[in-house]
Amino acid sequence: MKQKTIFSLTLISALFGFMIVLQIKTMHQPEVKETRDVWKLRENYLAAREMEANLLAEIRKANETIARYEQERLHSKEQAFIETLNELKQEAGLTELTGPGLAITLEPLPQEMYPGVDNPYLSATILRKMVNELNMYGAQAISIAGKRVVQSTVIREIQGATRIDGFPLRNYPVEIKVLAATLQDAEKIYNSLQISSLRDDFFVDRINMKIGEPEVEVTIPPYDGTIKIDVMESSDEGASE
Repeated sequence: MKQKTIFSLTLISALFGFMIVLQIKTMHQPEVKETRDVWKLRENYLAAREMEANLLAEIRKANETIARYEQERLHSKEQAFIETLNELKQEAGLTELTGPGLAITLEPLPQEMYPGVDNPYLSATILRKMVNELNMYGAQAISIAGKRVVQSTVIREIQGATRIDGFPLRNYPVEIKVLAATLQDAEKIYNSLQISSLRDDFFVDRINMKIGEPEVEVTIPPYDGTIKIDVMESSDEGASE
């Protein structure tokens, strides 16, 4: 009977202890869960912050790339404008040119060949003929007495003197420089001048025409005058229709 009582007390104590442990465990479980939730929230927050930082870095990188491309585009436009402007200047004769070519010298014939005649006559007509022939032979640029010949150049006689864009050609020798695209083209111009009638035309006017050998380097000065540009005005016909 005593043993049965001891056993009953032991069983009751064990059950009581188990219930206490279970109660304690139940009381601590929400705290543990809450702690885990806090850590989870913290991890999510840190992950979100890291994602935000990465996104901002990508945005900054993209903006830098866009800015660089925009700068390169503006630079390309500016460079293209400068190149086009230089090409236009070169075509208009506003730049100095150096390359293969040759020189032609016009000088008076010896006095004994024309006794009693003081000065030779430099014909504007023959000079224009020479410029036209040189262009036909493939000349890239021409200068006469240091004056660049351009599309608007006027060669005419004024008050008994032949003038190029108003500059009188009174002093001899008169040097004409011719620029060619290549040395081979300069040789072709030289050969064409040898069989041209220009030498005879100048001879009649008491002028000797000397044709220099083709050279590797000839310099043509830029045009020093003012180029007149005709401004085109827009028509109002289309607007009124």
